[in-house]
Amino acid sequence: MSKALSVDLRERVLRAIAEGMSGRQAGVRFGVSAASVSRWRNLALRQGDAKPGPLGGDRRSQRIEAQASVILRLVDEKPDMTLAEIRAALLERGHAFGIGTLWRFFERHRITLKKRQPMRPNRKGRIS
Repeated sequence: MSKALSVDLRERVLRAIAEGMSGRQAGVRFGVSAASVSRWRNLALRQGDAKPGPLGGDRRSQRIEAQASVILRLVDEKPDMTLAEIRAALLERGHAFGIGTLWRFFERHRITLKKRQPMRPNRKGRIS
């Protein structure tokens, strides 16, 4: 995963531009691309500083989380429903999700399907 350049570097580049240097010249001087300089300048104008936003993390699960009650109700009605069946049921309601998206939803909610009841422990000891 990429790592954001330091706020100190961003501030030095923006200070150089404020003192009259062009964005391209500042990029060459500090060893960053002209595109980065341009983005930092726009960021400083929009939010008042050039601090980077959060990197990584989940950005799209809100769509499926909005349907959590529907999905959980489907699973309550038929506990052994497959992911493909859940996907088809959601598609009928106008919500299209991939199998992987559904898998991650169940993983986040710690919902697993146990295919059989746990067996009684063996009365005999373990064979070595």
